[in-house]
Amino acid sequence: MKHPSGFARTTPDKIAYRMAGSGQTLTFAELDAVSNRGAQAFRKLGLGQGDHVALLFENSLDFVGLTWAAQRSGLFYTAISHHLSADEIAYIVGDCSAKLAIVSVKYAGLVPALQAACPDVRFFMCGEGAEPARDWKAFEDAQPATPIPDEAAGADLLYSSGTTGRAKGITRSFTPQPVDTVIPGLMTVLCETMAGMDSDTIYLSPAPLYHAAPLRTSMMAVMLGGTAIIMERFDTEDMLRLIEAHAVTHTQAVPTMFVRMLKLPDDVRARHDMSGLKVAFHAAAPCPKDVKAAMIDWWGPILIEYYAGSEANGVTVTTSEDWVRYPGTVGKSMIGDIVVTDDDGNELPVGEIGHVYFDSGVEFQYRHDPEKTARAYLRPGCSTIGDVGYVNEEGFLFLTDRASYTIISGGVNIYPQETEDMLIGHPDVHDVAVFGVPCAEMGEQVKAIVQLEPGVDPSEAKAQELIAWCRARLSRIKAPKSVEFREALPRTPTGKLIKRKLKDEYWPAKSTAA
Repeated sequence: MKHPSGFARTTPDKIAYRMAGSGQTLTFAELDAVSNRGAQAFRKLGLGQGDHVALLFENSLDFVGLTWAAQRSGLFYTAISHHLSADEIAYIVGDCSAKLAIVSVKYAGLVPALQAACPDVRFFMCGEGAEPARDWKAFEDAQPATPIPDEAAGADLLYSSGTTGRAKGITRSFTPQPVDTVIPGLMTVLCETMAGMDSDTIYLSPAPLYHAAPLRTSMMAVMLGGTAIIMERFDTEDMLRLIEAHAVTHTQAVPTMFVRMLKLPDDVRARHDMSGLKVAFHAAAPCPKDVKAAMIDWWGPILIEYYAGSEANGVTVTTSEDWVRYPGTVGKSMIGDIVVTDDDGNELPVGEIGHVYFDSGVEFQYRHDPEKTARAYLRPGCSTIGDVGYVNEEGFLFLTDRASYTIISGGVNIYPQETEDMLIGHPDVHDVAVFGVPCAEMGEQVKAIVQLEPGVDPSEAKAQELIAWCRARLSRIKAPKSVEFREALPRTPTGKLIKRKLKDEYWPAKSTAA
């Protein structure tokens, strides 16, 4: 049985979770007990199979215990980013139809506003100092540590990052299944088949667990009997230290983490032994070719890139070896075929850029948004998550950008990712966003917003230098016509650029929602 409850019987004292900073741990026996108590508490509060619970937490052992309690109760569990405003959090709590919301005491100050906005939801607080009437740990600890009689596999109901519009919940219909059922199934493809994760895995997660990739992959490591080490927050050098100190075999990063690692001084990079690392997943955002090539040179051919979304409607995977053959690819589809179409839904031949669909047979819905759901489907079982790209003759997929950020200048499509990748390679550029802004003559023109490296001063001369840098390496039409400097760019904690916040400044009457 591949489930923590099974390993609680066979390897009860093995560590399932370790917090990287505090060193706190949960053994498989302890995880089994706390998740059983949590499941009993859910049932005592009247939550049955297919019901919803919302969780607002920092990375913590309390949070992972609750996810497993929901997983073995047949509940949908919605992890919410604590970086959102109270209004945004209340929207998600209400939209996911949560009957219960559990909030870390760290964010207890939000509870009155959330309760007022969601009067039909019962709120608890979790952690030392919780109000006695809302103390989740006290309520949970009073329950028996035995399995509930109607165990079933629950699933996450996660919301998009909101990088192109308001966050949307991604859900599927509930069907009772055994607790060791992996939902979504593509995690088996990714973690077991491609990455070889098993009970010997030591997985390091540097990102917030309210996002799909960190949550699902760390849970998969534990489901297979391995150990998940959870960083409370990402720190560039600390991640390298942890990989060496804990003999980490698998980890996951996003390209912005790679960029920051590569900009560490050579002596800092050299002092950490990465030789025990077997696999480094990366996803969530496009990785510039030069950055990925440099990481392969440093860590070896252990990078596995995958392209997927919270929708779990498909996944492509590429090994380092395949990527070296086809630089820039995000891999071949592991579930169903890839279909690329024009704006009218007509299938395009190999090599032509269009809308990317997974013909996987997987069905999902954007919660309470039938119009967006309908737009995502070419036909039943064939859906998109909104990206643009092409496939080569061997079936490898190459992404060019999000459909909503394609720049149309003088009738020509320009994909900002290529320009962003070029600019991030400039030694003075720390972060960059490229998008289209209004142009009376051409309709749109290319704009770059740049965060410079510390110690580099913004100036018109620096802006012209960056424009010239692009023009020397790209078609002139792809080079920015203007460059603006900012102290920081809006990104989610997992590294996704929230480009709409920038673009909307220049398109006040135009929605960039996808």
